Amino acid sequence: MGVHSAEAIWHGGLKEGKGNISTESGAVNAAYSFGSRFEDDKSGTNPEELIGGALAGCFSMFLSSLLEKHGHVPKHIKTEAKVTLSKDDTGPLISKIELTTEATVENIEEADFQKHVQDAKQNCPVSRALRSIPEVTVTASLSGDE
Repeated sequence: MGVHSAEAIWHGGLKEGKGNISTESGAVNAAYSFGSRFEDDKSGTNPEELIGGALAGCFSMFLSSLLEKHGHVPKHIKTEAKVTLSKDDTGPLISKIELTTEATVENIEEADFQKHVQDAKQNCPVSRALRSIPEVTVTASLSGDE
Protein backbone atom coordinates (compact mmCIF):
# COMPACT_ATOMS: atom_id res chain seq x y z
CA MET A 1 0.00 0.00 0.00
CA GLY A 2 2.92 2.34 0.44
CA VAL A 3 4.86 4.53 2.81
CA HIS A 4 3.99 8.19 3.04
CA SER A 5 6.10 10.85 4.69
CA ALA A 6 5.87 14.28 6.20
CA GLU A 7 8.51 16.52 7.71
CA ALA A 8 8.58 19.16 10.42
CA ILE A 9 11.37 21.67 10.90
CA TRP A 10 11.56 23.81 14.05
CA HIS A 11 13.86 26.80 14.64
CA GLY A 12 14.45 28.31 18.07
CA GLY A 13 12.91 27.90 21.49
CA LEU A 14 9.37 26.84 22.28
CA LYS A 15 7.58 30.20 22.62
CA GLU A 16 9.59 32.35 20.22
CA GLY A 17 10.47 29.66 17.70
CA LYS A 18 8.78 28.92 14.42
CA GLY A 19 8.47 25.88 12.25
CA ASN A 20 7.16 24.41 9.04
CA ILE A 21 5.30 21.18 8.36
CA SER A 22 5.31 19.71 4.85
CA THR A 23 4.35 16.50 3.09
CA GLU A 24 6.29 14.66 0.43
CA SER A 25 3.45 15.22 -2.07
CA GLY A 26 3.76 18.97 -1.62
CA ALA A 27 0.04 19.23 -0.82
CA VAL A 28 0.84 20.57 2.67
CA ASN A 29 3.50 23.18 3.31
CA ALA A 30 2.48 25.19 6.34
CA ALA A 31 4.01 27.31 9.06
CA TYR A 32 3.36 26.58 12.71
CA SER A 33 4.32 28.19 16.00
CA PHE A 34 3.59 28.20 19.72
CA GLY A 35 0.85 30.75 19.00
CA SER A 36 -0.82 28.67 16.29
CA ARG A 37 -0.78 25.63 18.53
CA PHE A 38 -1.52 26.87 22.04
CA GLU A 39 -2.99 30.33 21.53
CA ASP A 40 -5.45 31.88 19.07
CA ASP A 41 -2.94 32.69 16.32
CA LYS A 42 -4.50 31.68 13.00
CA SER A 43 -1.39 32.50 10.94
CA GLY A 44 -0.25 28.90 10.90
CA THR A 45 -1.35 25.32 11.40
CA ASN A 46 -0.71 22.94 14.28
CA PRO A 47 -0.31 19.18 14.67
CA GLU A 48 -3.78 18.75 16.18
CA GLU A 49 -5.44 20.44 13.20
CA LEU A 50 -3.54 18.15 10.86
CA ILE A 51 -4.55 15.08 12.90
CA GLY A 52 -8.16 16.27 12.66
CA GLY A 53 -7.88 16.60 8.90
CA ALA A 54 -6.27 13.19 8.60
CA LEU A 55 -9.01 11.55 10.67
CA ALA A 56 -11.85 13.37 8.87
CA GLY A 57 -10.45 12.39 5.49
CA CYS A 58 -9.80 8.78 6.45
CA PHE A 59 -13.19 8.39 8.12
CA SER A 60 -15.05 9.83 5.11
CA MET A 61 -13.25 7.55 2.65
CA PHE A 62 -13.73 4.48 4.84
CA LEU A 63 -17.43 5.23 5.33
CA SER A 64 -17.81 5.67 1.57
CA SER A 65 -16.19 2.28 1.02
CA LEU A 66 -18.45 0.57 3.56
CA LEU A 67 -21.58 2.14 2.11
CA GLU A 68 -20.58 1.23 -1.46
CA LYS A 69 -19.76 -2.34 -0.42
CA HIS A 70 -23.32 -2.64 0.88
CA GLY A 71 -24.96 -1.19 -2.26
CA HIS A 72 -25.28 2.47 -1.18
CA VAL A 73 -22.84 4.66 -3.10
CA PRO A 74 -22.90 8.02 -1.31
CA LYS A 75 -23.40 11.22 -3.26
CA HIS A 76 -21.63 13.30 -0.62
CA ILE A 77 -19.90 12.85 2.75
CA LYS A 78 -18.64 15.84 4.72
CA THR A 79 -16.83 15.26 8.01
CA GLU A 80 -15.52 17.84 10.47
CA ALA A 81 -13.13 16.90 13.28
CA LYS A 82 -12.77 19.01 16.41
CA VAL A 83 -9.60 18.07 18.26
CA THR A 84 -9.34 19.08 21.93
CA LEU A 85 -5.86 19.75 23.26
CA SER A 86 -5.83 19.50 27.08
CA LYS A 87 -3.23 19.17 29.77
CA ASP A 88 -2.63 16.57 32.45
CA ASP A 89 0.18 15.90 34.95
CA THR A 90 2.60 14.92 32.18
CA GLY A 91 1.82 17.84 29.85
CA PRO A 92 -0.35 18.56 26.80
CA LEU A 93 -2.42 15.72 25.33
CA ILE A 94 -5.23 15.19 22.87
CA SER A 95 -8.12 14.36 25.17
CA LYS A 96 -11.01 14.30 22.75
CA ILE A 97 -11.91 14.26 19.07
CA GLU A 98 -15.46 14.99 17.98
CA LEU A 99 -16.41 13.97 14.46
CA THR A 100 -19.49 15.40 12.83
CA THR A 101 -20.41 13.92 9.49
CA GLU A 102 -23.22 14.59 7.09
CA ALA A 103 -23.89 12.28 4.17
CA THR A 104 -26.22 12.16 1.23
CA VAL A 105 -26.98 8.50 0.58
CA GLU A 106 -30.04 7.26 -1.27
CA ASN A 107 -32.15 4.27 -0.22
CA ILE A 108 -30.57 3.53 3.13
CA GLU A 109 -32.23 3.06 6.49
CA GLU A 110 -30.98 5.29 9.32
CA ALA A 111 -30.00 2.26 11.45
CA ASP A 112 -27.91 0.78 8.63
CA PHE A 113 -26.23 4.14 8.03
CA GLN A 114 -25.37 4.52 11.72
CA LYS A 115 -23.98 0.97 11.82
CA HIS A 116 -21.58 1.84 8.98
CA VAL A 117 -20.68 5.13 10.70
CA GLN A 118 -19.64 3.24 13.85
CA ASP A 119 -17.69 0.71 11.79
CA ALA A 120 -15.80 3.53 10.06
CA LYS A 121 -15.13 5.24 13.40
CA GLN A 122 -13.61 2.06 14.81
CA ASN A 123 -11.75 0.75 11.80
CA CYS A 124 -10.46 3.43 9.45
CA PRO A 125 -6.64 3.32 9.57
CA VAL A 126 -6.27 6.72 11.26
CA SER A 127 -8.88 5.81 13.91
CA ARG A 128 -6.95 2.66 14.62
CA ALA A 129 -3.74 4.68 15.01
CA LEU A 130 -5.44 7.10 17.42
CA ARG A 131 -7.00 4.55 19.80
CA SER A 132 -5.10 5.93 22.79
CA ILE A 133 -7.21 9.11 22.75
CA PRO A 134 -9.58 8.89 25.73
CA GLU A 135 -12.71 10.02 23.88
CA VAL A 136 -13.61 9.96 20.19
CA THR A 137 -17.23 10.65 19.33
CA VAL A 138 -19.12 10.81 16.06
CA THR A 139 -22.44 12.46 15.30
CA ALA A 140 -23.76 11.54 11.87
CA SER A 141 -26.76 12.65 9.89
CA LEU A 142 -28.24 11.79 6.54
CA SER A 143 -29.22 14.76 4.42
CA GLY A 144 -31.58 15.11 1.50
CA ASP A 145 -30.53 15.11 -2.12
CA GLU A 146 -28.33 17.92 -3.30
